[in-house]
Amino acid sequence: MAYLSHLSIDGSLFLDPTLYRSIVGTLQYLTITRPNIAHVVNSVSQFLHAPTKDHFLIVKRILQFAGCPDTRRSTFGYFIYQGDNLISWSAKKQPTVLLKILLKILILNQLRLID
Repeated sequence: MAYLSHLSIDGSLFLDPTLYRSIVGTLQYLTITRPNIAHVVNSVSQFLHAPTKDHFLIVKRILQFAGCPDTRRSTFGYFIYQGDNLISWSAKKQPTVLLKILLKILILNQLRLID
């Protein structure tokens, strides 16, 4: 198992780099509401050009950590500005965990195709 301290370009290439880039891009957006994952997402985003299977395993761990540990739901929100003035904002937990379940199913299916 690869850990962040020794991520490298060595290893077998991940067969679907588009999936890797898509998930890492989503995680980069998620760092807006989850700054505690910013460092690790930055680390894996340095390998977008040629991700390996080890890089993808780290991305899977980030996905497991990114949700609320108690309810397993993500937090999302929005801000509305008029000029420089904040007019309205909202933040709440995702109503269901369906999206995470579907994402995990997609990842597992991709891994079965690789192995």
